[in-house]
Amino acid sequence: MKIVHLKRGTSPLLISIPHGGTALPEEIAERLNAEGRLLRDTDWHLGRLYDFLDDMDVTVIEAITSRYVIDLNRPPDARPFYPGGNETALCPSTTFDGAEIYRPGGAPDPQEVAHRLEAYWKPYHQALTGELARIKSEHGFALLLDAHSIRSHIPNLFEATLPDFNIGTNDGRSCTTALSDRTMAYLARSPNYSKVLNGRFKGGYISRHYGAPERDVHAIQLELSQACYMTSEPPFTYEEDKAASIRNVLQDFIRILSTFNPEIRKP
Repeated sequence: MKIVHLKRGTSPLLISIPHGGTALPEEIAERLNAEGRLLRDTDWHLGRLYDFLDDMDVTVIEAITSRYVIDLNRPPDARPFYPGGNETALCPSTTFDGAEIYRPGGAPDPQEVAHRLEAYWKPYHQALTGELARIKSEHGFALLLDAHSIRSHIPNLFEATLPDFNIGTNDGRSCTTALSDRTMAYLARSPNYSKVLNGRFKGGYISRHYGAPERDVHAIQLELSQACYMTSEPPFTYEEDKAASIRNVLQDFIRILSTFNPEIRKP
């Protein structure tokens, strides 16, 4: 099974889409229960929502397998990001709502988790590491956008309703203030969409691990509310009219990011 789709560009921007995949190895799929087979927590339709990237000179790394195989935005040691809060595991056995996704006895044991790390997690991160190094060698710096989407209302994870655009910079540690300021200033020009910086989502493993302004790599996580472009319940329908509007904002957002030129750290 192919693990990663890579489209290579020549600009400083790399876009990571780690949770849009829906492929399942047969030996995992046959152990999922009815709830698990829904793949409810997928970042649905991001390939379609961002299909304009095919015509842009940016690098895109996209996971093909489901996050129910392994969560590519979690650290390999599975340490929590939000201590005291509810989070799913490195190899999830429940949905965001806390519902079991495996048939009785079907959840992976530690040996299988270790296998999935080698077979699925490492190839994605090897691709990320290699492409960021290539981009930095060509431009002196690299920009990383980790693109996600999520249901706007998940009481088990957060209170109330999530804003439309949730920008995470690990409280300013994964990119320069100039980049986060530029990002929020652009989003402020779209008053129909709500936005927040470092709210419930401050960035997962990808933006926190790779984002290091002191090493000339600047990373932002975007957690987009699925209410902006789809229905959040099965069959998770893509809503073309809603999507058309948010796509215009996203396309300009990508252009803003790809033209950002930070002051390169002096050696």
